[in-house]
Amino acid sequence: MNPLYESMATSVFERMSLAAAARGAINLGQGFPDFGWEPAMLAEAARALTGGSNQYAPSRGLPVLREAVAAHYGRHFGQTLTADQLCVTSGATEAIAAALLATVSPGDEVIVMTPAYDAYAPLVRRAGGAVREVTLRPPGWRIDRDALQAAVTPRTRAIILNNPHNPTGRLFDRDELAAVAAVAVAHDLIVIADEVWEHVLHDGQRFTPIATLPGMAARTIKCGSAGKIFSLTGWKIGWLVAAPELAALAARAHQFLTFASAPNLQAAVAYGLNEGDGWLDPMRVRFARARNRLAAGLTETGYAVLPSASTYFLCVDLAASGIVLDDEAFAALALDQAGVAVIPLSPFAEVAPPRHLIRLCFAKQDATIDAGVAALRRARELAA
Repeated sequence: MNPLYESMATSVFERMSLAAAARGAINLGQGFPDFGWEPAMLAEAARALTGGSNQYAPSRGLPVLREAVAAHYGRHFGQTLTADQLCVTSGATEAIAAALLATVSPGDEVIVMTPAYDAYAPLVRRAGGAVREVTLRPPGWRIDRDALQAAVTPRTRAIILNNPHNPTGRLFDRDELAAVAAVAVAHDLIVIADEVWEHVLHDGQRFTPIATLPGMAARTIKCGSAGKIFSLTGWKIGWLVAAPELAALAARAHQFLTFASAPNLQAAVAYGLNEGDGWLDPMRVRFARARNRLAAGLTETGYAVLPSASTYFLCVDLAASGIVLDDEAFAALALDQAGVAVIPLSPFAEVAPPRHLIRLCFAKQDATIDAGVAALRRARELAA
């Protein structure tokens, strides 16, 4: 059997979600909201489905969507972009895949900061590259410039930067971004910026795209997601943004992956980006309220909850909570005996996996959160 195939285990998200569904468990694992979304976008998608084209869209995406994304980033981050700097993809993970296939050659190395989204390493290897891990450490999860610099070798081609960061919920600050930029510029590296959580911010936080830092616009491939902006994860509409030559290169890789995405969903996302800035603050308020509800419930139950500045996620330190089980053993106990799915963090790293942390998704209705807290109370009692 191909050893590359053997190295690609089933995603922890798929594994835990399938197990949760099979057992009828509460799912605080996979990151999807279980509450509503903007009906106007659904109506626009339905209108475009019945009244528009249902044939292949242009491979780089509908012009109306590419223009809407460019205008959106101009309003929010002051970037001056044109449609030829964009390529629409089937979700941000496909954008990451296209970016890697476009920039990584066999034998190249890619720096990944762990714990990391579990698609990165398999995609790097599919492109023929090798992964160089830089470990971020709790509770601060800060990017250390010296550690990043030490990971660079003559074979290094790119750095994957996930900001805001999944699974930790960390929003990296300006100094940390400057450290990444300095290393990238000094060694002529590409930064593949997974910035899908850019609008899912809490407590008045502000996001800075790394492409806006000096020297970075020409060496950054940004990956974005309508699914995260509008809580429509099943639509799988994403995009990549880069300087024209890099964008064209990534678009060539994209055409041999999915080629194009559903035109009605692209049209609806364009509508949402052009009309939906007023939806962002209420979305943030709702997520922050849900985060606070879950964190308060867990803290009252005796769990040590780590801070979360962004994303749908927060982490729990099992060891600091007085639980001696490792993350996988606790996740199995919580699912099998307490009826709640959580995500162990050890699959998010290979070199130094954290085995005392779990990730929970708080993008849920109050009833789901309360039921999850009650189940985790039972899990804690069972693990004692």
